[in-house]
Amino acid sequence: MTGTSTATVDSPVGPLLLAATADGLTDIRFAGDAGPAPADSLTGEAAARARSILAAAAAQLAEYFAGERRTFDLPLAFAGTPFQRDVWRALQSIPHGETISYAELARRVGRPRAVRAVGAANGRNPLPIVLPCHRVIGADGSLTGYGGGLAIKRTLLDLEARAAGRRG
Repeated sequence: MTGTSTATVDSPVGPLLLAATADGLTDIRFAGDAGPAPADSLTGEAAARARSILAAAAAQLAEYFAGERRTFDLPLAFAGTPFQRDVWRALQSIPHGETISYAELARRVGRPRAVRAVGAANGRNPLPIVLPCHRVIGADGSLTGYGGGLAIKRTLLDLEARAAGRRG
């Protein structure tokens, strides 16, 4: 059975729309993201499971924004091409508070010449923050595109730098 449940949570970067199936978190969207929002379409046990995943995601995001969480422990159910999924999984290996270049990310997925394709896959990440695409920057250290906008990317990187300073 396919279907989705949604929740909106407040955050320091604005409201976030979360979507989940009974199998895992599928989407995190910033306010103003293009495209239709997933509709609530689950009932019964599947809806209860999805709501449990959404509650866990909301709690872990709150901990992240409070500087108390560095990694996420959530079931994920993202859809994409095999290449996109490889890129998105590689994002999870970027440590909290650190950044890498698109070229480095391309190397990590075994496609060092596919920097542009890696950038495109990074830009289609359905789970920003949880799959930390904000930690990927230009080779010269500049902030480059981010689905939520560069101000949000800067906010997330600054938040992680402050949290690392408290624990470091």
